[in-house]
Amino acid sequence: MCACGCHLLQMKSFRPKPSRILTTLSGTRLSTLGSREKLRVRPGERVRETFALKSEKERCSKKWESLEVEFWMEKIPGPPEYVITNDVLVSREVWCLEVQVDSNESRKYLKEGKNLVLTVPASHERTQKATEETDTFYFHCVKAWEPVLKARLQKVSDKEDDRNNLSDTLTVPLKFLPVGHKVKVTLPVRHNVPLQLYLQLNDCTEKLDVRLGYDLCREEQEFLQKRKRVVASALKRVLHLERDLHGHEVPVIAVMATGGGLRAMSAMFGHLLALQKLNLLDCVTYLTGASGSTWTLADLYEHADWSQKTLEGPLRAVKEQVTKCKRNLMSMEHLKYYHKELDERAKAGHVSSFTTLWSLVQEMFLHERPRKYKLTDQRKALEHGQNPLPFYAVLNVKEEKFSTFKFREWTEFSPYEVAIPKYGASIRSEFFDSEFFMGRRVKKLPESRICYLEGLWTNIFTRNLLDGLYWSSNSNEFWERWAKDMVDIEKHSPEEDTTIIEPPSCLSGKLYEMFQDIMTKRPLLGKSHNFLRGLEFHKDYIHQKKFIEWKDTVLDSFPNNLTPLQKYLCLIDVGYFINTSGAALFRPERNVDVIISLDYGLGNVFKQLEMTYKYCKIQKIPFPKVELSEEEEKNPKECYVFSDPEDPRAPIVIHFPLVNDTFKEFKEPGVKRSLSEMEEGKVNLENNCSPYYLIRLIYSPENFDKLVNLSKYNILNNRDLLLQAIQSAVERKRGGRTGNLPSHSGAEYA
Repeated sequence: MCACGCHLLQMKSFRPKPSRILTTLSGTRLSTLGSREKLRVRPGERVRETFALKSEKERCSKKWESLEVEFWMEKIPGPPEYVITNDVLVSREVWCLEVQVDSNESRKYLKEGKNLVLTVPASHERTQKATEETDTFYFHCVKAWEPVLKARLQKVSDKEDDRNNLSDTLTVPLKFLPVGHKVKVTLPVRHNVPLQLYLQLNDCTEKLDVRLGYDLCREEQEFLQKRKRVVASALKRVLHLERDLHGHEVPVIAVMATGGGLRAMSAMFGHLLALQKLNLLDCVTYLTGASGSTWTLADLYEHADWSQKTLEGPLRAVKEQVTKCKRNLMSMEHLKYYHKELDERAKAGHVSSFTTLWSLVQEMFLHERPRKYKLTDQRKALEHGQNPLPFYAVLNVKEEKFSTFKFREWTEFSPYEVAIPKYGASIRSEFFDSEFFMGRRVKKLPESRICYLEGLWTNIFTRNLLDGLYWSSNSNEFWERWAKDMVDIEKHSPEEDTTIIEPPSCLSGKLYEMFQDIMTKRPLLGKSHNFLRGLEFHKDYIHQKKFIEWKDTVLDSFPNNLTPLQKYLCLIDVGYFINTSGAALFRPERNVDVIISLDYGLGNVFKQLEMTYKYCKIQKIPFPKVELSEEEEKNPKECYVFSDPEDPRAPIVIHFPLVNDTFKEFKEPGVKRSLSEMEEGKVNLENNCSPYYLIRLIYSPENFDKLVNLSKYNILNNRDLLLQAIQSAVERKRGGRTGNLPSHSGAEYA
């Protein structure tokens, strides 16, 4: 049956996996196998179709086989099904089956080397086996799938083979069980006493744990009302306004930071300290980070009033950690601690991966001690609107086959929610890591410490060679290819769009497999339980305006390849697509007016902003044009302002690249360096020989101070440009003209 309808597809001669057919149908349309054509099947009629099939070998030889399939569709009798949908995803009615086993009988069989195996094939849990600790089992399944319980007793040492079973398979169709009542059934055991099972079927009628909707969550809306009062008061002081701003006149100002390891973490402290000195930090509503800049945010939001106190103290603490020797990270004592932590998480039901270990090493590297601190603890820093609302950006990708060029989904973490905006689906932050099915939390795990999330946000070890293929050419070629794919998006199939890379013909066996793994898998990515698992697609999801806003890969037209059908989320650093944390700010529901862009890249200091602009242009996301002259590209200044006077929806972007321009001669705005101070102005930002290179994990005290002072200076030296851009945003909100703000401008120094 389709997600929102009442039709059934039956096939003759050929039966793919039911989930593939049901989901691809999404109503009355089926994607023909091996073809780009669409097949329409109407209730009450028969359609015969010939499918062209191809194998891996035939892919090269161009030889084809065909399969003739007959389809017919008929209406399913019975009452209509109650579903919950946001017009993109659909949640269906769910049963929860509770199976109780006599614990003494179960232990007796285990001691005899026998095992009770329970299976509900269409459920979230699928198969479960009895253990000495467990005598109650739960299965969650969709009512409409007509699930069946199968129980059998088998030898522990044998594979699941009916010939080795010690009992016949007991089959119980769940639709015959009375809802809400306990029923006893008997499993006949060969040459022994029958095993008693107690079944109780319950409706899962409680509210969904996955929030389906594209609007902002209630907590964020309440925060915005509180923060607006703080921002209005701060703007009145900073801009010397004659009267208070009305609510609709208060612009939404955001800080958008890129990643860059320790370089991003250290420089961002300098940038925020300068904004604080200019009294502009209280004017900011949102603060977003990616990769290394998330370390800064996680550090700051551990303190409820961090922006109301000077950042000099936190800066000294960071300097102490960044400049310390880290040789003991892999000491025997630390290794034992890592092993114990990983073992406890695995027993609790968390997904284990290399990223989990990286998270613990990173925590010791940054803090030298375990912390109980969690993401939801940051809500204390938002209770009164006293700080900006932070967002942590990451990408959800596929574990193998597809590079980030072919498939990725923006994912955002905040103290309130974890969301994948494309689907209009989110969960409360404390629910992340728990197991979900059809929008319900079916296995509740305690919230992880924030170090495990930092490991996801800053995982620099997840790249496969496919991710690097398009980066091997220049970025212009990459965008031309991507733009072309977007134009032809409806004409592709996911199989045809996969990059095929063959290992050298001389390789064989394990070496061949290792080559394939390196090329196409991400063995070190961060795996997490997928909170979208089981949710189905609305038959018209592909035409929904909100989905189209985020639809940016070929796979978006093929629901069977999208995240709700995956067991895990595979989260990696955003730097493997665009090194920007701005996706959360591009949501139209947030109405961002000004973006202070902090770029921590070495080398081409405009690359990420230019890529962001091109991405937004293709996606039709309002964003000002980013074009620079050859001279500006060659000799960048400290600050640039980009705006689009013709599109009031486009934010004003104030871009601060990581450059050493006037800082070489001025230690403070308007204060020249003496000869003895010239050395402090020499900050090496050359991509190939900089002391701030990405994989460098220890800075000298001198280099740390230089980087922080440079970042702080570049903000302070461009105070007038910042205020002019913010003033322009206020005038725009008031309904007046945008002032004399140029389309983009380079900073001049006093």
